[in-house]
Amino acid sequence: MSGGILAEIAASVRARLATGGYRRAETPAPAPDGARFEASLREAGTRVIAELKRRSPSAGEISPHLDTRIETFALAYRRGHAAAISVVTEPEFFGGDPKWIARAKRISGLPVLMKDFVLAEEQLDFAASHGADAVLLIAAILDGEALPRLCAAARKRGLVPVVEAHGADEIARASGAGASIVGVNARDLRSFEVDREGAARLAAAIPAGVVRLAESGIRSRADVERLRDAGYTAFLVGETLLRSEDPEETLRSLRGAA
Repeated sequence: MSGGILAEIAASVRARLATGGYRRAETPAPAPDGARFEASLREAGTRVIAELKRRSPSAGEISPHLDTRIETFALAYRRGHAAAISVVTEPEFFGGDPKWIARAKRISGLPVLMKDFVLAEEQLDFAASHGADAVLLIAAILDGEALPRLCAAARKRGLVPVVEAHGADEIARASGAGASIVGVNARDLRSFEVDREGAARLAAAIPAGVVRLAESGIRSRADVERLRDAGYTAFLVGETLLRSEDPEETLRSLRGAA
């Protein structure tokens, strides 16, 4: 892994791990249902994972009062027929809170992806105990055997791993690790620059039978259609929904169901 903001975040996560910052929930949630999460993404139509994220290093504050609006957004996502909800839980750089997972799940009934910077199995136990059904594994920060090991460890806990890649080499590593869901992030997490066309071209590198998930930079139905034509079948959308005055209607529009 090279330098930049991604290295800073990974260092922060390691420090948090060293001080016991990823403790299991005091009252553990029901067992994860990774199979349900994946099945939802494989249903027909435009499948959108709708995100809850307070801020990011690239966009700054997106929804500064998100803690008071978790249920409002989660209900809008349910009514807008999201396939699942993504909750960004990393606290230092993204202002996240793992308690949002259970809150979003309770009001929406939808399966939930925990997005954090996972480096250790301890974080998988953390995700499962807080109610996640899926967990993000970022290939760029998981070298060597770490990626296949954490993929297998996630499945052992009932979580489905969503492996995020930023290039053909990382897609190949995700495939080698047995990933059934591969997300291509149009935003480079080292520089935070967005390359939508490059991400579109990478869809073809994802093996047949694997859920092809497009992440970042999706603002309109036209963006969805362009990515769908490139081969993606699922789409992760955060900022566009979180900044919308009517996230339910915006979600319907992205799905082509407005």
